Amino acid sequence: MIQKYVFGNPFDTEAVVEKISPATGTPQYGTISLENGFHLSYEMDKNDIVYGLGEANRGINKRGFLYISNCSDDPNHTENKNSLYGAHNFIIVSGKETFGLFLDYPGAMKFDIGYTRQDKLEISCEDADLDLYVIEGENAYDIVKQFRKIIGRSYIPPKFAFGFGQSRWGYTTPEDFKNVVKGYRDNHVPIDMVYMDIDYMQDYKDFTVNEKNFPDFKGFVDEMKAENIHLIPIIDAGVKIEDGYDIYEEGKEKGYFCKREDGSDFVAAVWPGWTHFPDVLNPDARAWFGGKYERLISQGIDGFWNDMNEPAIFCTPEGVKNVKDFMKDFLEQDNAVPGFLLLDKVGSMANSPEDYKRFYHEVNGQKVRHDKVHNLYGFNMTRAAGEAFQKIVPDKRILMFSRSSYIGMHRYGGIWTGDNQSWWSHLLLNLKMMPSLNMCGFLYTGADLGGFGSDTTRDLVLRWLALGVFTPLMRNHAALGTREQECYQFENIEDFRHVIGVRYRLLPYLYSEYMKAALNDDMYFKPLAFEYPDDSMAAQVEDQLMIGNEIMIAPVYTQNATGRYVYLPEEMKFIKFMPDGSIFEETLKKGHHYVEVGLNEVPLFIRSGKCIPVVDAAECVDKIDMATKMMIGYTDAEYELYEDDGISAL
Repeated sequence: MIQKYVFGNPFDTEAVVEKISPATGTPQYGTISLENGFHLSYEMDKNDIVYGLGEANRGINKRGFLYISNCSDDPNHTENKNSLYGAHNFIIVSGKETFGLFLDYPGAMKFDIGYTRQDKLEISCEDADLDLYVIEGENAYDIVKQFRKIIGRSYIPPKFAFGFGQSRWGYTTPEDFKNVVKGYRDNHVPIDMVYMDIDYMQDYKDFTVNEKNFPDFKGFVDEMKAENIHLIPIIDAGVKIEDGYDIYEEGKEKGYFCKREDGSDFVAAVWPGWTHFPDVLNPDARAWFGGKYERLISQGIDGFWNDMNEPAIFCTPEGVKNVKDFMKDFLEQDNAVPGFLLLDKVGSMANSPEDYKRFYHEVNGQKVRHDKVHNLYGFNMTRAAGEAFQKIVPDKRILMFSRSSYIGMHRYGGIWTGDNQSWWSHLLLNLKMMPSLNMCGFLYTGADLGGFGSDTTRDLVLRWLALGVFTPLMRNHAALGTREQECYQFENIEDFRHVIGVRYRLLPYLYSEYMKAALNDDMYFKPLAFEYPDDSMAAQVEDQLMIGNEIMIAPVYTQNATGRYVYLPEEMKFIKFMPDGSIFEETLKKGHHYVEVGLNEVPLFIRSGKCIPVVDAAECVDKIDMATKMMIGYTDAEYELYEDDGISAL
């Protein structure tokens, strides 16, 4: 059962697509105060588990920390960070009382989940203008499925998007991309996509291509497609201010950029230098910006990733002036000693809260200050693309995923989890984040395998790939200046060929489970407790996940480990894909086990009475041969395989 409570004058985020009439009275869970904004307080039982919050730090159980829904451009995802790139205000309290809460509020919102006091859940925001949805159900899993139904069907990508992709900030010329493809194809390591970061553009201008480097871009796209490679370019939020750049001139003429309070176009520095932000909360501006994707689609592009759409701000003219004034005063002091204050003043120019208060959106004829709806920008940038795709190529699926997001964006694209680091802790964070994202509708998800920032290691890439085998988005991505981490850069390339090959061997199963989850408003990744609600030990396990109805995964995420401990809530078959192409199989009883897993092995567990399809490895999705299909797992079990053409819109 779902009840909707309306407080004040909420902004219509369009996160919820099902019409629900407001309830009267007050919610039965917790105490609500409207004295200073909105504040909900609930006393938790000592054994309560709190799920949700989508793209958030730490564990599957969110108890014990303070989370702030405030889409943030912060690449340093350490344990103390309260905000990441997404804002997903859905939680479930599971225990003595079990209920879900979705607080549809587009500004910053705090979730103090046993941080200030271990027994207190405190949710607060600045303005008492929001819709609160209270969901009751049989258990946490039932509540998720009810929530998923009211927010609409999850995005469905083309089937090639379930192949492996290689990316790196710094691929600039056709030769760079050709060398990547050659490195994979010559070594017979499967690959379907190569991503184009900001260097493919002309001066970092959206929807342009550097004509000096790519004099015949369509021809190059076609050349790559002949190699069964899809090029996936990046699109950023900021539009470069430059006379003669038609998108800038069009947007300025039509008034489609975000404004300052005085009506002038807001200016912020991002990669191109000074830019304007398209006002994607304005339906007309959104349609205009989305229509520009056709420029690249017409040249054969069939996938994109949206970036810098929190929106990220390096600085503004106002912020620069403030620092200059500070520096002038500082330098005029005879005994001034440089210190933390000086460094902090300069560093605070990026993504300044004051800058987010300096610009406005036009919504239904009204000016809305950006910080009040900050979390909706990435959602609506990706929505702009998704709505445009339906007009440009109505019968075709286009790959689309974004960095910043809010609940509702899941209908238009997936997300990647942003600029992580080549740290073992981020491999574990990747694993723990997946079911929480699924709870909020985001099914097409994944992290930068091997880590984006810092220098990676061979063993970290292999272990991370062994997790990436199971994430719908499987992409190796690295930052400019870091160690090259394409799979062919390391010794014993056959190990990488095998691990990525397992992805293609399992792809019919993984694609089937993704499609079933999307079409039935279900989850692809689930915590063990969702499948085994009466098992108290399963509720404590955070480093193993269920996929679909048939398998459990338990990746190795510790450096130098030769295996790991696992907990089996029931008898399961322990499966390992071995480097010689064989499949190891052992039946293990319910309980605790130590399993050995080599660096070049991919483990999974098949539930009692279940089986899954496996095919021969292929070098791209289009070359998977379904005639090689066989079933592994329990004999006499059956599996329902979902198949379609992988490209037609659904």
